[in-house]
Amino acid sequence: MIWFTVCLIFLQCLLETSAYQGGFNGKTNFVVLLMDDMGWGDLGVYGEPNRETPNMDQMAAEGLLLPDFYSANPLCSPSRASLLSGRLPIRNGFYTTNLPGRNAYTPQNIMGGIPDSEILFPELLKEHGYRSKIIGKWHLGQQPQYLPHNHGFDEFFGAPNCHFGPYNNKKTPNIPVYKDAKMAGRYYEGDFKIDHVTGESNLTQRFIKEGIQFIEAQTQKNEPFFLYWAADATHGPMYASKPFLGKSARGLYGDAVMELDYGVGQILSTLKRLGIAGNTLVFFSSDNGAATYAKLGGGSNGPFLCGKETTFEGGMREPTIAWWPGKIPPGKVSRQVGSLMDFYTTFLDVAGIPAPKDRVLDGISLRKTLLNNTLVDRPIFYYRGDLLMAVRVGNYKAHLWTWANSWEEFRKGTDFCPGQRLKNMTVHHQEDHSKQPLLFNLAKDYGEKYQIKPNSEEYKSVIPKINAAVKEHLEHLKKGEPQLNYCDRAVMNWAPPGCKEIGQCLPVPPSDKTLCYWPH
Repeated sequence: MIWFTVCLIFLQCLLETSAYQGGFNGKTNFVVLLMDDMGWGDLGVYGEPNRETPNMDQMAAEGLLLPDFYSANPLCSPSRASLLSGRLPIRNGFYTTNLPGRNAYTPQNIMGGIPDSEILFPELLKEHGYRSKIIGKWHLGQQPQYLPHNHGFDEFFGAPNCHFGPYNNKKTPNIPVYKDAKMAGRYYEGDFKIDHVTGESNLTQRFIKEGIQFIEAQTQKNEPFFLYWAADATHGPMYASKPFLGKSARGLYGDAVMELDYGVGQILSTLKRLGIAGNTLVFFSSDNGAATYAKLGGGSNGPFLCGKETTFEGGMREPTIAWWPGKIPPGKVSRQVGSLMDFYTTFLDVAGIPAPKDRVLDGISLRKTLLNNTLVDRPIFYYRGDLLMAVRVGNYKAHLWTWANSWEEFRKGTDFCPGQRLKNMTVHHQEDHSKQPLLFNLAKDYGEKYQIKPNSEEYKSVIPKINAAVKEHLEHLKKGEPQLNYCDRAVMNWAPPGCKEIGQCLPVPPSDKTLCYWPH
């Protein structure tokens, strides 16, 4: 009888282990924790001296730190489009040709969005039994055809645009918050308030709750999942819930970081509590560098030059951590040069799903890097709008074009490189260096301060390799149809899907299609 009981207990444990570690039909779950405007230097593990990110730091201690990791663009919308498509903005259409080398994104009057021709990886995961949810900021177009449920996501809790406002709902509508395919309300109204005076909002707590509930539901159903947790509290106007307000040494921005750190801890703890941590690959990163121009204080880009909006290191080098208990050896650092676009190819590789063969993918699979720290040589291309600004090959970075921001913006008080003045670099007009690129060794010179002289042997040995990478890239470049050229007040969030059910439809004004103006 005792032997039977022991066997029964053993069998039960074996079944539970199978259900969690080998469950989900043997498929790995995926989670992306994408921060908004968070800089490379904002985490304790990356050197932030106040050490206010214990959960993110613990994630690094249990996982793999990737200090040479990049976004695909120094601005949010193109970067997010590249993350989900695995392709540079110049290929997926998230750029403008209205003026050369200009950053563009998706304000609510933008006419474009993520094209149907792009295959986002949630669409491929869906074909193989995965359920996907996005929480937070979408930012790939607000018209119905561009929304997440039309591009592979099964669930959505968040907004299509930034949480700018409040607006008067006459000249400009407040941004809608969606629950799946229909709006549930608007920012600054009802349950979705943000207090500009105090900075108080419970949105991050709502995002945390939604994430945990999704993970729990999928675990209970034993179905594989992809969670895209894109909380945006560190994007201006910044916010935090009452328990976190005033707690940081870095003001409201630091309060927001502390709450996001808490959220990361809650999500990882949920995976552990449910016994599925070993079956879930998690990436933490940011969409672009910290906004150094934020009037209420922004993040830190550590030792790097400038920040968001620029193709200097501070604009595109992101704080990145990979976490996969039992698979990734803990407490390691990889010098692999990575990109947000690598999530696409890595997830497909881990899931055993073939990548599309009819298009160029700019991401590479990091599976071997994660498992045994294998290093793969690959170039990084730094685009600003339609202009290839710089290229990294190995530890060397060559600037083909340089500028910080326009004289127009700078004279109005917007500075993308505060306190940093470098000749031929942080300039306020576009400088063409394509015939003789400005070369830097990033392994020795993180701040891009010391140009390698063109007549040096080092320059002469490196530049041919970079020129070859540029030549190959441009020869095989098929540009996507630019999505960020035209704006129209009529496409703003006046009457989103579901507005009738909650009585929040607003009159739609006549169409007035114009070229969007991008000063940066």
